[in-house]
Amino acid sequence: MATIPYACFFIEPDELAGKLDSGTVNILDGSYYLPAMKRDAAAEFGSARIPGAQFFDIDAIANRQISLPHMVPKPEVFAEAAGKMGISETDEIVVYDGPGLFSAARVWWTFWIMGAKNVRILAGGFDRWKAADYPVETGRPKEPSPSVFNAVFDDGRVADFGFMLANIKKGEALVLDARPYGRFTGEAPEPRAELKGGHIPGSRSLPATDLVIDGRMLPVEQLEEKIRLVGADRAKHIITTCGSGVTAAIITLALEMTGHTNHSLYDGSWVEWGSREDAPIARWK
Repeated sequence: MATIPYACFFIEPDELAGKLDSGTVNILDGSYYLPAMKRDAAAEFGSARIPGAQFFDIDAIANRQISLPHMVPKPEVFAEAAGKMGISETDEIVVYDGPGLFSAARVWWTFWIMGAKNVRILAGGFDRWKAADYPVETGRPKEPSPSVFNAVFDDGRVADFGFMLANIKKGEALVLDARPYGRFTGEAPEPRAELKGGHIPGSRSLPATDLVIDGRMLPVEQLEEKIRLVGADRAKHIITTCGSGVTAAIITLALEMTGHTNHSLYDGSWVEWGSREDAPIARWK
């Protein structure tokens, strides 16, 4: 399969710094942190950000009618939120998070399935942006001028519980789990104490942390090897999953970079599967 150039998915800090005064790029801080990470994304954005950036809250711009966290919003809800942020589907968009590649991939994926194709992630993230002494903005963020975002939702990119349950019997899609290996086996506890441990029967482990180094995605040739080792290079369709649909997007990103385009993301992920009594669970000891 043909790989896609790294620069189609990531923007280097020096290139972004050169665009800050151009007014041609929409910059989004898509940071999100688990409680164990002991970081407050909104507070950090309020104190310092890349100049001109806006905060993209994955829990606020979501389907709030579902009790699960940060589920994909309805297209019209997403379009309204993006438009209020001054973003259209044809704009150049740059997403970043604190560590470099954690929740930024989820924001990239959400814009992508809603029809925005010119979306890139800041390589290295905001922590490394600051460490390299690139410009930082403080004080109250500026209010953007409204725009119109015409959402074209690719619903085939989102897998639900029913599809996942049926796939256990049909085996038509390979499921790749981005959680740490100990959580996949069921030996390590889930960060959400109410969830059972283990994994979806038939799924394979591909921790998102194995695809990232220093806040950046591994080189494409190394990604290809990781994908080959779990047999994903031979799969007709791939479904990515994780704890709550965030780091699953890192696998999705790796698949796109290596030319594996037939994939979807299980939005409910383990926060849904591990809480349901009708969901079969496999454990390894």
